Order: sequence, then C-alpha cells, then structure tokens
Amino acid sequence: MSASKISCYSLPDLHNTTNDALPNYLTSLKFTQSHTSSNIRLAIGYAAVLISAATFYFDWTLGFEKTKYWTGAAVAVYFALNGAFTWWYLLGDEGLVFEGTREGRKYTTSPSKNSAPLTYQDLKLEIPYTRFFTADGHFVAKPFQQWLASAVPIVGDADPNNVVEEIGRGSDEGAETVRASALEAVMSGMMEQAGSATDRAGGGKRRKKA
Repeated sequence: MSASKISCYSLPDLHNTTNDALPNYLTSLKFTQSHTSSNIRLAIGYAAVLISAATFYFDWTLGFEKTKYWTGAAVAVYFALNGAFTWWYLLGDEGLVFEGTREGRKYTTSPSKNSAPLTYQDLKLEIPYTRFFTADGHFVAKPFQQWLASAVPIVGDADPNNVVEEIGRGSDEGAETVRASALEAVMSGMMEQAGSATDRAGGGKRRKKA
C-alpha cells in the first residue's frame, strides 16, 4: 500500500496516480520502455522555440527591413512545426501512458487503447479508479497488478502469479469484457485485508503509547 494518499474524489489525482504506477509495474516485469514518442515531441517543440529565438535576435540586431523575408520564412516554418506537433500528439501521442517491448512483443497503453502488436490486439478495458484505492486515498498496488495481469494477455504472460482467472480478459470486439462483479469481489477481499493490517498496526502503536 502506498505511503502517500490522495483524495478519492479528485479524478485527476486518481488518474495520475494510476498512470504513474503503470510504468513502474511493467518495467519491473522486464518491459523495456520506449521514449521515442516523447523524444519526437520534445525535438519538435525545441526546434520551434529555437526558430522563435533566432528570429527575435536577428530582427532586434539587424532591423525588420533586412530580415523581413527571413522572418516570413521563419514564421512559416514555425507554424509548420506547430502543425506537426499537434498532428503527432493527436494521432500518435495523445494520452500515451506507456510504450515498450518485452521479448519482441510491443505493448502500448493509453486511456483509449491497450494494444500488444505482433498478433495485434486492441483491448478495451474499463474499471473505476477507486477499485485500486483505500477509502482514505492510499493506492494499493496488488489489485491493480492483478487486474492488469488478468485482463491483458501480454502482461499475464510476464506475471502469471498475478493472474486471477475469475477476472476475465479484455476484448477487441467489446463482446467480452472484464467481468466487473468478479473483479469487485477480488478487490473487496484485498481491501479488507489491507484495512485489517492497517487496523492491527494502528492498534499496536496505541498499545505501545499506553
């Protein structure tokens, strides 16, 4: 259970905490994370900034009349780079949480996509974020890992000890979904165990103070 806690009523906090846990879990399973998408995005952004800075510098030192044609060209390139940045983000990088490989198999996950190309699958998974948090806002890694290993085949292959068959698999057709009732039962049991452990720890501290 995570030492830090968040508000269970804050969707951005739930979203960000769960997204942060995903790369940590997958890299612990020997997935090699790829930073290609973020590197391309950074390269385009830095190129646009450098063009803006150079245009400002030469306009300031040489004057507008001497640089107006270069300025016009720089503005055109700047807008082209920003268009490329937007295109890359919307079509390839929007909401990307993790992209990596394991044993030659590629895995990509985002809020709208879980895919593992080679035998290409586009899995549709849905679960409330609160299934992975205690009532007072602590993130519990075990149910998150069990859900992911049980619902995504490539993760289950890498971490068979966390596969719970009752949870089921995600589906690329939408006809078969992760069974929410079975998942809820598994999560509830683990939350009760985590709560009991917390109560025992708290009780021990109180007795020690007495």
